[in-house]
Amino acid sequence: MNHLKILVVDDESRMRKLVKDFLVKQNYEVLEAGDGSAALDLFFEHQDIALIILDVMMPKMDGWQVCKEIRNYSKVPIIMLTAKADEKDELLGFQLGVDEYVTKPFSPKILVARVEAILRRTNQVSETVTMEYGGIQIDKAAHVVTIDGKPIDLSFKEFELLSYFMENKGIALSREKILNSVWNYDYFGDARTIDTHVKKLRSKMGDKGDMIKTVWGMGYKFEEAQ
Repeated sequence: MNHLKILVVDDESRMRKLVKDFLVKQNYEVLEAGDGSAALDLFFEHQDIALIILDVMMPKMDGWQVCKEIRNYSKVPIIMLTAKADEKDELLGFQLGVDEYVTKPFSPKILVARVEAILRRTNQVSETVTMEYGGIQIDKAAHVVTIDGKPIDLSFKEFELLSYFMENKGIALSREKILNSVWNYDYFGDARTIDTHVKKLRSKMGDKGDMIKTVWGMGYKFEEAQ
């Protein structure tokens, strides 16, 4: 992996160190800022920042102001860190062009997984052509899925859904997030369409269908049985 540059902005030094340590382990280069003003200085100083992890509540200039200012110049991916899951805040963030939300407290491993998923989605990290997990292999270039060496016949959306699950294995995914990521943000259908596709996908996967676990009241998680 190239040493992509990530800007971590948080007024808590312990939080910055925690996030930085996990990112550095994955070979990212990390820049740190303790307030919004310093974040903007670094952003304009370094023209090659690949992604920004931005806390909402900060002195001098909060995360919303920083995001708004950056969006005047750049579409760099932004992950917002927020202490509370407030729908109004999330709507404001998406209106300002926030790519992802992570609510504190969070798992650093999950944060890194989301960083990697966004960088793949924005084509800053070369997407893996083949993926393999738990006996399932996906060849994205050939659009072929095999389970224990045997090909299975999936529709286009089933293929995309399984690929998304494998790219986010171990992460609990809401129906809305799956809908937005696999069907895109301009899809205004019912989230229950996810359940229909998951049911068909599980059926075609046979015993491996059990790897798509239901997270009650939320959505799904893809992981190998322990």
